[in-house]
Amino acid sequence: MKKKVILRSLLGAPLALALATLITIAISFTAGDGTFYPVAPAFLESFPSEISAVAVQAAASMLYGALWGGASVIWEMERWNLLRQTLTHLAVICATTLPIAYFLRWMPHTFGGVLGYFGAFFGIYLCIWLSLYLPSKWQIAAIQRKISEDNGAASLRGRR
Repeated sequence: MKKKVILRSLLGAPLALALATLITIAISFTAGDGTFYPVAPAFLESFPSEISAVAVQAAASMLYGALWGGASVIWEMERWNLLRQTLTHLAVICATTLPIAYFLRWMPHTFGGVLGYFGAFFGIYLCIWLSLYLPSKWQIAAIQRKISEDNGAASLRGRR
């Protein structure tokens, strides 16, 4: 299990860095003024230079990805039910996401800003969770119907 956590963390770090870079490009395009915004302006104000702010954000993004990658093994805890897996994963991810997002100034440093960020985060998490859960549930139901049909047909053949 420890090996899986380490390997997934090592995979998650560069993936998060790539994703963070793509997000800054998308935000810069959205601004529409031809300027590249590598970090949040409020975060940049905390540093003596843009490159130092970008370097710190890159390191934080890699840490963020490593923690998300490592947390993915929670879904493989076979002795845990889905509710325990979900709540544990959500708690670990919230404990990871919110401090990093706050530090990188991805949200306003106000009660409303934190609450709004958490609400958006939870909403996105719920949508992703449902998009993974519901198809699995439907697939399991289809398999169970098929097994029931096969068992019914087999019992009819046995009665002849």
